[in-house]
Amino acid sequence: MHLSAVLKARCLRAGVVLGVFACLFTGGLEGVPEAIASELPLVVVLSTGGTIAGRGGSSTSLTEYKAGEILGSELVDAVPEIKKYASVRVEQIVNIGSTNLKTEVWLTLAKRISEIFSTEPKVAGVVITHGTNTLEETAYFLNLTVKHDNPVVLVGAQRPATAISADGPLNLLNAIRTAGAADARGKGVLVVMNDEINGARDVTKSNTYRAEAFRSGELGFLGYVDADKVSFYRASTKRHTSRSEFDVTALSSLPKVEILYSYLEAGTAPIKALGEAGVDGIVFAGTGAGGLSNPERAAIKALGSANPRPVIVRSNRTGNGRVIPRKDYDAEGMVPGDNLNPQKCRILLMLALTKTRDLKEIRRIFAEY
Repeated sequence: MHLSAVLKARCLRAGVVLGVFACLFTGGLEGVPEAIASELPLVVVLSTGGTIAGRGGSSTSLTEYKAGEILGSELVDAVPEIKKYASVRVEQIVNIGSTNLKTEVWLTLAKRISEIFSTEPKVAGVVITHGTNTLEETAYFLNLTVKHDNPVVLVGAQRPATAISADGPLNLLNAIRTAGAADARGKGVLVVMNDEINGARDVTKSNTYRAEAFRSGELGFLGYVDADKVSFYRASTKRHTSRSEFDVTALSSLPKVEILYSYLEAGTAPIKALGEAGVDGIVFAGTGAGGLSNPERAAIKALGSANPRPVIVRSNRTGNGRVIPRKDYDAEGMVPGDNLNPQKCRILLMLALTKTRDLKEIRRIFAEY
């Protein structure tokens, strides 16, 4: 079929009768300029399971389904439109719900992605299919440990693959398009869902079931994936990927860091228990701007006899804004978590503790990342 006929057919399929000639002469609909590239980018899809690979008993089983039932290769094969934009190779890492992921999987992913980029120069980018419950955590870990500029894009779905109006297929297509886009290089690890591009550092899941679940708070997302192209409007200024100092190549495990949630009249027994358990660090989801009650602070002070005492990081439970240095908290040996949410403070602290326990150095790390 001649090129003009292909373009015309695409325009007609989109239901644009009067727009046929505009499509022919301007490159118009459905990402045609990308699709007709002489050599499609090579994208590797690493599949880990999740709702995007979930299977329910019927097309209306939107909440009652089993995650991680469908293979990554099946997900890709179910979206033939992918072939217009990229050549794809699929590797199955695990196939589980992301609630059950372990840090060992993080290490496996980081090492495999680094191996791909180091040994296969033709690979333009990597896409990871992932459950949404902990997707932001995996994304941020990789943002700090994959030391390459090639795009790494995480994608999931809010509805299982078997559901009516499943969001996974279009999300997967858009993630692959983003991974193959030249403009995505150097932007850090990305999350692509609902036609939006978010940065791994800022994004968080903000809704239980809605398709527009992933948001980056006040800072906003980085760009869009639309029919014509992948568009970026901003990028993170914090250190990531190729500028990161963290190296997990030789690691088989990570330091133990736990999260505690602060609230009115919070009990202090968990603080004592974590100290006795020998954890390496504790992140507090503090009230307001990372505040802790007097009893909580006293319980932390009582951990002084532990050897070594867990490193304490103050985050916040508000969802937006910074936790900044304060003389009183700093004097008690606590580290401010800037605007990272508690789960991302935990990841950064785990990686920081692979390098140092010096509080001055850990404060520097939290300021730079």
